[in-house]
Amino acid sequence: YLVGGAVRDQLLGLPVKDRDWVVVGATPEQLLDRGFRQVGADFPVFLHPETGEEYALARTERKQGQGYHGFSVYSAPDVTLEQDLLRRDLTINAMAEDESGALIDPFDGAKDIRERLLRHVSDAFAEDPLRILRTARFAARFQSLGFRVCPETMALMKSMVAEGEVDHLVPERVWQELRRALQEHSPTTFFRTLRQCGALKVLIPELDQAPQYEAAMGFLDGIRAHSGTLEQRFAALLSPLSPDTACTVADRLKAGNDCKSLARLACKVRATLVEIAATNPEPATILELLNTADCWRRPERFAQLCEVLACTLPEPLQPQADLLQRAASACDAVNPRELMDQGIKGRALGQAIQQQRLQRIARLINEPTTKEQP
Repeated sequence: YLVGGAVRDQLLGLPVKDRDWVVVGATPEQLLDRGFRQVGADFPVFLHPETGEEYALARTERKQGQGYHGFSVYSAPDVTLEQDLLRRDLTINAMAEDESGALIDPFDGAKDIRERLLRHVSDAFAEDPLRILRTARFAARFQSLGFRVCPETMALMKSMVAEGEVDHLVPERVWQELRRALQEHSPTTFFRTLRQCGALKVLIPELDQAPQYEAAMGFLDGIRAHSGTLEQRFAALLSPLSPDTACTVADRLKAGNDCKSLARLACKVRATLVEIAATNPEPATILELLNTADCWRRPERFAQLCEVLACTLPEPLQPQADLLQRAASACDAVNPRELMDQGIKGRALGQAIQQQRLQRIARLINEPTTKEQP
């Protein structure tokens, strides 16, 4: 049986990216004998020898402990398709299609698709706190189609948070859902849903308070409007925070190094530009920011940083961000080879490069409308 997202997306008229299958009445040995390859040790999931698509034995799950890993799995041949669908998170993901294309929909997922509702299949939803994040992610994905979390499911999510289930989520799983959510159509919907049910206060308390939260959502909407890479969206999300706090959050979430470094850099540069906004910036301060950004060795990351700043700095401070970019361009004209040809080398070469860069930045600050000449 074709199951899950493929069936859902077909009904929504969306392109089907991945097809997953459930096999009823079979054993692992039977699939292995047919050339299927088993993947993972926790669940009876196999890869088709030709298509590479996932085939899972129908299974039930029983709660045995707290958090995502607190389950025992039963996948004997007597597990029915309906029992397998019953363990799934949302009704829109609990539909199947047989070989003839007939829809099997025991929990009215098609009806919820028509009504644009994200509804839990059963009370077993409460056994897996990761489903709170998944529901929020689907809300982010389908926001443009008008989907919303139904009141009963939101009430259940709130009770799960109150009972401490979210506290037991491992950081790696949280980050996996978070990085997916950041790349969805409306990532702010993900965080609004988490805040509504109380999970944001547990997972990222630094962003739960109104000033930081509202700023983060505005920044995230801004970078999303410019597309924005995962790293840029994460940096925009954490931009209301101090550099040290941003690092603390990134470390706790086990965020990737690229995400963490750009977030810290964006917070540091943004904070400095805000701090010097009331006065004419010193050339040394601008050069220090360029060196901190490592803009000459990592020009692509510097370009990403400037896009984040454009979406996170208030309008009166946009000239500061523009100055940073113009200063980098002006300093590009400093040619170390010319200085070396003059016999300057070693530590003196580094000092000479810095001095010429400072001079060019000073000219920009004093004559901001003058085009810099090499």
